[in-house]
Amino acid sequence: MKDLSAGQQKISCVLKFITVLSAVVGIFLSAYAGRKVFMGGSRFLMYFTIQSNILIAIICAIGLFLILGKKKISKTWYVVKFVGTVSITLTGFVFGFMLAPLLGANAWNIQNTLTHLIVPVVAVLDFFVIAPSAGIAKKNVIFVTIPPLLYAVYAGIGYVRGWEFSPGNNYPYFFLNWGSAAGAFGFSSELPYMGTVWWILALLAFLMVVGYCYLVIADLIGKIIHRG
Repeated sequence: MKDLSAGQQKISCVLKFITVLSAVVGIFLSAYAGRKVFMGGSRFLMYFTIQSNILIAIICAIGLFLILGKKKISKTWYVVKFVGTVSITLTGFVFGFMLAPLLGANAWNIQNTLTHLIVPVVAVLDFFVIAPSAGIAKKNVIFVTIPPLLYAVYAGIGYVRGWEFSPGNNYPYFFLNWGSAAGAFGFSSELPYMGTVWWILALLAFLMVVGYCYLVIADLIGKIIHRG
């Protein structure tokens, strides 16, 4: 692990500040959007989107404090940043490619744009600024499955207990609806097309592939910088 250069520190501070500000504003707007708005109102904290935004905002705020305070950044923080970055990538991917098409014209309001697009993109850019100096081992890719697994358990408990994630729904996202036509292990000709267990396994596999690719890209960037 190498120390961040002055240039990396400056760029990373700007990106971290944008990430934290965008997440805070997006979360605030989501909270005050009203209960009839998707992920809005008093239920906003029940969604992985908001939880992952809070996670990456805290991680970036701590990183900003460490850099500005000229304190040593530990390998643990880099790994946590890696995990948070992959989690927020999932947030952007699921919304952009799975939920936004269902929501239609109302998908990209200000809060959704901030929490599902701006925060993920900037957080990923920040990762690629700092990761080449981090030397994160490939074996750490397994840790990216922890946040979504914890959320799947949380959503499952909510389903069983009948929590209302949105009006009339005891599940947060269509692929976590254990009572759908596909059930847990089945398949259907309509949403969600396959059972909740298959969705969870598919998303976990996707995250591990994304995480591994991120580390490979970070290594390549590091080699290019070193050669330069």
